Amino acid sequence: MKTQTIDLNADMGEYADDGGRMVEAALMPLISSCSIACGGHAGDDETMRDTARLAKAHGVSVGAHPSYPDREGFGRRSLTFSPDALRTSLRTQIDALKSILDTEGMKMHHVKPHGALYNDASKNLNLALLITELLGDAVLVGAPGSALETASKQTGCTFAPEGFVDRLYLTSGALTPRSEPSAIIADMDARAKQALALARGEEVQTQSGTVQLSVQTLCIHSDTPGAVKTAQLVRSTLENSDFEIRAFT
Repeated sequence: MKTQTIDLNADMGEYADDGGRMVEAALMPLISSCSIACGGHAGDDETMRDTARLAKAHGVSVGAHPSYPDREGFGRRSLTFSPDALRTSLRTQIDALKSILDTEGMKMHHVKPHGALYNDASKNLNLALLITELLGDAVLVGAPGSALETASKQTGCTFAPEGFVDRLYLTSGALTPRSEPSAIIADMDARAKQALALARGEEVQTQSGTVQLSVQTLCIHSDTPGAVKTAQLVRSTLENSDFEIRAFT
């Protein structure tokens, strides 16, 4: 009998070609929740609907993956908007996915900011509080110990702390910036080792030491090379260590 649970998530609906579509389709049976791009950095009504239906077929919980409205930069640039303009953009993105989920008989399980919005809201409480206004009854996903978690506590929202399987951490608990060559963990076994340590709440290796984080969900980036093999190895490693893979509540 499995004694612990952990969620495996992936960001979906971001593909730009048939190769990306195939990767996402192969990932879906291996995860328990997914966050669907909803127009800010990628995605449109067709990709949202197709991805939602694929998730439903595999029993995967679905959440929104809103971002700064920045398709050119794939949402990975920090941009400045007035609170009202950003709130309107994020609400439009989340509502677009929710409308599709409603027609498919599905529930919005969570909201996970994307890219630069995720990073900025992890440090900026006002930005994090703005995002909590848009959740409804969905769970907010973000970095443990971040401003997103603080905002959730202040507003009574449910928060799911997230760890990353394929990204190198700093001792602060933040992710190594993508601009640094070591930001992506290349070795498959190292990814699986980090996933298990995060799931157990144990220390993980950083550039200059270790950091200990408590998480409920583990992210596998679908655009990281070897994403499907990573998901297969991570899932088997966790299950062989008495973890049940199940969406967080």
